Amino acid sequence: MVASPHQLLFLSRADIEETNIPLKDVISMVEQAFREKGEGFAEMPPKPGIHTAPDAFIHAMPAYLPRLRAAGIKWISGYPDNYKLGLPYFSGLTILNNPETGFPEAVMDGAWITAKRTGAATAVAAKYLARQDAEIIGILGLGVEGRTNLEALHEAFPKIRVARVYDTSETNQQRYVDEMTRKTGLMIEPMKTPRAVVERSDIIVTAAPMSINANPVIEKDWLKEGVFGCSLDFGSYWKPEAMHSMNKFCADDAEQLLYYKSIGWFQDIPPIYANLEQVILGRKPGRENDLEKTMSMNLGLAIEDIAVAIRLFELAKKKGVGQWLTI
Repeated sequence: MVASPHQLLFLSRADIEETNIPLKDVISMVEQAFREKGEGFAEMPPKPGIHTAPDAFIHAMPAYLPRLRAAGIKWISGYPDNYKLGLPYFSGLTILNNPETGFPEAVMDGAWITAKRTGAATAVAAKYLARQDAEIIGILGLGVEGRTNLEALHEAFPKIRVARVYDTSETNQQRYVDEMTRKTGLMIEPMKTPRAVVERSDIIVTAAPMSINANPVIEKDWLKEGVFGCSLDFGSYWKPEAMHSMNKFCADDAEQLLYYKSIGWFQDIPPIYANLEQVILGRKPGRENDLEKTMSMNLGLAIEDIAVAIRLFELAKKKGVGQWLTI
């Protein structure tokens, strides 16, 4: 069915999963979004938000990728106390608009896209900044993003054989070990301390709930030569001296990082070496040797969501998935 100006396609989480989009395609779409940004074919203002509870947020994330004919917005929330209600940390919706008429043409679950594109963005950053012979991943924070990051890195780095993992909840940690061992076939090693995760890992991903009053624990002396670190939690796990010890400190978007700095976050971080798209496009070197310590501060970008959403929209229409609604 072809949409009329007064119809839109609704895709639930189950509908999105029914499209059966391969993870490698999600990674490819995220990398393409960065390329579009670097080549000047993206419009993406800093994301505004409201904050209705301590350390909680509801963000609006608009983006336009003209060469992909993709325009839209994600309305996403993160509430650290949701687990007390048996609810996930993230919830949200992604809306696609027709770039020519402005009419909405799709509304879909935003939490699934957020989780998958976040893992994909880490894999893209690691492609250019991590050692390609990486064998051990360290994951700190074992929620949804701790899962999707392991899946994406496993997809992108075939030599990975071990994941060393830590969570403040032993119950969550054991559930993660059981689930991700079945899903990936990797050796998943639960650790009793963050240090035990960090010291031997070639790639470190931190995915704790974001908090401006966090008590970071990662010390610079824990980091091995040649490590790549990716923070998904606004640096909540990383002490300033650990970040300053990096030879290259990158960001998925320096403009948005500096915006957050202006409102109280990121008060002691290194100078930003490059945006990821500069490294992807070869305008600045990525990893140059096996001893460099590199890091990417990934805030999460609307272009990633919209690039993945337009691909899901195309697949859903092709496969007859979802429900058409009249506006």
